[in-house]
Amino acid sequence: MEPTVIVNNLNHAFGQGVLRKPVLSNVNLAIYPGEIVILTGPSGGGKTTLLSLIGGLRSVQEGSLKIFGQELKGCNKGQLTKVRNQIGFIFQHHNLLKCLSAYGNVRMSLKLHQEIPKQEYRQRAVNILEAVGLGDRIDYYPEKLSGGQKQRVAIARALVAQPKLVLADEPTSSLDSKTGRDVVDIIQSLAQEEGCSVLLVTHDARILDIADRIVHMEDGRLFGNDK
Repeated sequence: MEPTVIVNNLNHAFGQGVLRKPVLSNVNLAIYPGEIVILTGPSGGGKTTLLSLIGGLRSVQEGSLKIFGQELKGCNKGQLTKVRNQIGFIFQHHNLLKCLSAYGNVRMSLKLHQEIPKQEYRQRAVNILEAVGLGDRIDYYPEKLSGGQKQRVAIARALVAQPKLVLADEPTSSLDSKTGRDVVDIIQSLAQEEGCSVLLVTHDARILDIADRIVHMEDGRLFGNDK
């Protein structure tokens, strides 16, 4: 089985010249279909930078990074867009569009997938919003939602198209324990039933049990251990 994500000898730095600061050092990682990998480590250790590189949100500087078999280093915008459209992103900050309802924000994600018929949009969005506990907030706008509810909309938006790769940065940080558990259960089901690969950054010890593997990042270096 080919890995969904293959990272080889990845290095990354911010700044140039005397201001250049290494952020990632010789990172190697492979994530397989259906596998949930949790990434732990102190703040400032490089976790979010690694996530953004895997998601094609930053350009690869040194090393190799392949997603779905596509090398991201040096690839063109069209190739990058195609890769991104197959990834579900869950950020620490919800980044919802204020002018759209919960349904509208989730629907935006579906519009990226031409293979999904438009007549399915409403039902798919309703199903996933109900799954994250927002069945009674489907047509509410962000200004009428709490911080935790906004985060749940963002999670629904990331998962609605059943992506083959989910990248999650502290997805449960603004959620209570029950909602946090509901969300990771949905992610785990997606991995098990759809063969989705998951890389999840967290400091939440309550959800470590869903991991197939836990890796630790500190000072830009990755340390792996089996669950």
